[in-house]
Amino acid sequence: MQGGEEDIVESDIELDESEVIEPDDDTSQKVCYTDEAIEYLTEAILLNPRSAILYASRANVFIKMNKPNAAIRDADAAIRINLDSAKGYKFRGIARAMLGLWEEAARDLHLASKLDYDEEIELVLKKVEPNAHKIEEHRRKYERLRKERDLRKADLKRQHSRAEAHAAYEIPIKEEFSSENKASVSDAASILREGYVLNLHSSTEYETKFRAASSLPRLVILYFTATWCGPCRYVSPLYESLSKKYPKGVFLKVDIDELRDVAAGWNISSVPTFIFLKKGKEIDRMSGADKNGLERKIAQHSG
Repeated sequence: MQGGEEDIVESDIELDESEVIEPDDDTSQKVCYTDEAIEYLTEAILLNPRSAILYASRANVFIKMNKPNAAIRDADAAIRINLDSAKGYKFRGIARAMLGLWEEAARDLHLASKLDYDEEIELVLKKVEPNAHKIEEHRRKYERLRKERDLRKADLKRQHSRAEAHAAYEIPIKEEFSSENKASVSDAASILREGYVLNLHSSTEYETKFRAASSLPRLVILYFTATWCGPCRYVSPLYESLSKKYPKGVFLKVDIDELRDVAAGWNISSVPTFIFLKKGKEIDRMSGADKNGLERKIAQHSG
């Protein structure tokens, strides 16, 4: 077992091998057979070695003598001489069936039938094809199982590689973030003054103090005002006093005429407008000089 995957063990195939015989081991075609047909055909082949029909005929005799290997060699010779030798394919197919080479036998017999159909081929195919089909289905099944196993292994390997890469990246990032976070909290504390309203008069000042405020786990109130706004003048003293009442909050103040881009970025359409944030994200907002409403929201979000 490797990588959590079991080895695929192929099951046996139930084949009909009742007519399969032991292979003949004699590789020589020049042997002395008592059978007159073999002697006659051998002499004929010696006189006419380019005759496919003579080799095919001798292959047929070898089949009858239960010599399938000898028959296959003669059938091969017949096919080399004539690629369209129907009898060469036929007798090679029958010989291969005798040896239990079912798929090879089926291919030869089908080709022989296309070249020159005869009933004997069909009779042999009825015995050969069921075994050939079982072998093909068996092979496809285990090819599919192996492919699925290999795909799972490849997927696990990719996941493992991604996890290792992520871990290798994440550890220094966490360490860097931790050190940066400690530094940013310390820096933020030095930039922001507790109990005071911080007036922001430039984009740089806004960016610096807003970033510092957003780095702290505190409520941040962004108050948009204008010098010409009567309700702003009415509510501003309360805003100052609330900054002292809730010193852990960060109270920022922006004049929309001084920082038009900042106001536009927050979609300010009227003043006074108060935006309530935590970690740089808006959690609430209110417009108007409702003193009681303003304090209720600060109290609500300060917890």
